[in-house]
Amino acid sequence: MNDTVAQQLVRYLEGRGVRHVFGLCGHTNIAVLAALAKSRKIKFVNSRHEQVAAHAADGYARATGKASVLLTHLSPGLTNAATGVANAALDSIPMVVIAGDVPTHYYGKHPHQEVNLHADASQYEIYRPFVKRAWRVDSAHLLPEILEKAFTLAESGRPGPVLVDVPMDIFSMPSDTALWKRAAAGTRALAKPSLDEKTAEEIVRALADAKAPVLYAGGGILLAQAADAMRELAEHLSLPVAHTLMGKGALPDDHPLILGMTGFWGTKYINDKCRRADWILALGTRFSEADCSSWEDKYTFRFPPTKLVHIDIDPAEIGRNYPVTIGAVADLGEALKVLNRVARRIVPKGVKREKLVAEMAANRTKFVAGNRKAMESNAWPMRPERILADLREVLPRDAILCTDVGWNKNGVGQQFPIYTPGSIFTPGGFATMGFGSPAALGAKVALPDRVVVALVGDGGFGQNPAALATAHEDDIAVVWVIMNNHAFGTIAGLEAAHYGTTFGTVFEKDGKSFSPDFAAIARAYGVEGVKIASAAEFKPALAKAIKSKRPVVLDVYMKNEPVPTAGHWNIMDIYSPGKKVHHVATGG
Repeated sequence: MNDTVAQQLVRYLEGRGVRHVFGLCGHTNIAVLAALAKSRKIKFVNSRHEQVAAHAADGYARATGKASVLLTHLSPGLTNAATGVANAALDSIPMVVIAGDVPTHYYGKHPHQEVNLHADASQYEIYRPFVKRAWRVDSAHLLPEILEKAFTLAESGRPGPVLVDVPMDIFSMPSDTALWKRAAAGTRALAKPSLDEKTAEEIVRALADAKAPVLYAGGGILLAQAADAMRELAEHLSLPVAHTLMGKGALPDDHPLILGMTGFWGTKYINDKCRRADWILALGTRFSEADCSSWEDKYTFRFPPTKLVHIDIDPAEIGRNYPVTIGAVADLGEALKVLNRVARRIVPKGVKREKLVAEMAANRTKFVAGNRKAMESNAWPMRPERILADLREVLPRDAILCTDVGWNKNGVGQQFPIYTPGSIFTPGGFATMGFGSPAALGAKVALPDRVVVALVGDGGFGQNPAALATAHEDDIAVVWVIMNNHAFGTIAGLEAAHYGTTFGTVFEKDGKSFSPDFAAIARAYGVEGVKIASAAEFKPALAKAIKSKRPVVLDVYMKNEPVPTAGHWNIMDIYSPGKKVHHVATGG
């Protein structure tokens, strides 16, 4: 029996359990859209821009833990989506990108939108620097096995996006159903590498005997869905838990063993605890620059004398930035099963560090008290700390929070408590402005019963406002909270601190601070928009928006105040050698 490739492709996706495809139309992929129109199992989530679709697919994959599917057009479609796909790549988010291409019989003739300045039909090469694999499908009979490989590769090892580039004539070719059945017959769950008993014993003995150990959690813990197992090990051995930006929430922020985020936006207490540790167990982290204060040993980590145990699914990350005493390549969920079993055998009664736990509790109390005045301030424009405090008070413990970049990322990492593992989605490696708004769409589509809030700046929201069209059309009940400081606030603070100007970073008209009316823009898209007029209005407006179970935009005027920085970032030395200056507040 023969059906077209496009029809077989949709049936294949249905068989894999795919329930949503994100994307945008183009003349090269409408055969697939026509096939999707007949599907009773897959909903196509339409967008107005491919970057919106890519970020939404990213948020969906973070919420489900499985590869999302992005359908795009050739050339400008691919390049528009590239930022979102690269963001997913640097945060290890699984995604299968299916793109239409020029017809095979026109390779090299430069048909409409062909990329061939250096090689014929080479548009798929654009993705090579950031996807795990880029396939160009030059024969219809190969597509079933390529798709099977694509999903397996996206979801296995260190997850990430892959590209399957399909010439448009292949989508319309007949294809033998037997080829698709054969591809679907293989296993779709690969066995994951674990940790051997001897290495586990060595690690447990080192941590149990350590005077000042630290467990350092990266985003890999959440990707491996290993937060509960990590918590079990931390509690049994009384290990204080510090984390990267991407590891936030791996241990709830009200747990007695939580230290908090390290690095540039970490506090001095947390950085000092890591710097003075004798053993650190690092799980699923690449020790990125901001988390490690540009790897300078005066601020966050010192390896040596601190001894490092580093476990990661990706061998390229072990020893990349710091020397390792014990290194192991393993799936973190499987590794922690072994570590917990061995820990219960070697230290059956566990380890107690009551004095340390009490000290950590006192530090957390002191930190919150230090922010109390700002958290309760009625000042207008609102203090960012007040926005975060009111947001936390209103949101349920398991609400999904999608941040962007700036205060809504750095301040949240430092000051906003996350109580449920995997409930904060942040653009980490790529730090993409414009991520949070559409990522929240994908998260809500995946988890319709959870409260989903996009906490974004006015700069980030202004990049992808078309996400509102999708929210309105599909009734996706996201609440957008815009921390509106009329500026690219973080960069404005940097430029003002080091160069005495905010040129190109603040939004002005005729010398006066300017912002679009985002509430009015929301209403123009068919979404409810509320322009908050005082600090007292925000919390009840947020509670009402959540209760409405409809998409709502809350535009909140915020003071452009920098996030406190106790760590270090070497860009400061590049800007102002010999000076100890970070950010300053601006009037933007």
